[in-house]
Amino acid sequence: MNSDAAIITFDRSGPVTVQVHAFLRQRILRVQLKPGEALSEKELSLQLGVSRTPVREAFIRLSEEGLVDIFPQRGTLVSPIRMDEIKEAQFLRDILETAIVRRAARDIDEASLSQMQANLQRQEVSLQKKDYFQFMELDEEFHRLLCQSISLPRAWRVIQAIKGQLDRVRFMGLPQPGHADLMVRQHGAIFNAIRTGDADLAETEMRIHLQAIWGSIELMTNENGAFFET
Repeated sequence: MNSDAAIITFDRSGPVTVQVHAFLRQRILRVQLKPGEALSEKELSLQLGVSRTPVREAFIRLSEEGLVDIFPQRGTLVSPIRMDEIKEAQFLRDILETAIVRRAARDIDEASLSQMQANLQRQEVSLQKKDYFQFMELDEEFHRLLCQSISLPRAWRVIQAIKGQLDRVRFMGLPQPGHADLMVRQHGAIFNAIRTGDADLAETEMRIHLQAIWGSIELMTNENGAFFET
């Protein structure tokens, strides 16, 4: 665990377990905590300034998401990126998000379109700065706004719950030449199809976007083979 964890402060008026989970989850998804890295309940509680209970509970939640493996005799390790789980998550996400864009093309309002357009503009700025942390957050916001635009916030929570393994691969792929630019163009194509009310095109563009990850997985497995479990 890097020393910058020690400067994290939590809102004591809110549930600490939720905040510890969110903090660790973000670091795992950004591959700041790498597959196979050991996580110490005691060390984390000291570094984060919390008791061991919220750390333990956060580990359990991360385990349920497939992001850590808990071994009774060996401790807790950041899980490898499992290809079977990536394929399953991609299958489920395809079903959900193509249905969501179809409905958005039919039902979205002007306020939601304005929010999405502003998001796309911020994506372009983050890309110019090569700020991949911010770009990933804006990517997440784009897809969340789609769910929000048709009053399906729980659908977004379901999508988040299933795509943890995918997100690690997505983040690792962003610095690849041209990959993040492709993501922005695809987001723009999805947005334009929704704005014009073309549900068939919106579904097609979303499916193309979601499948783009396979174009960079082979390269990532070659460069970081130890992170993956096939």
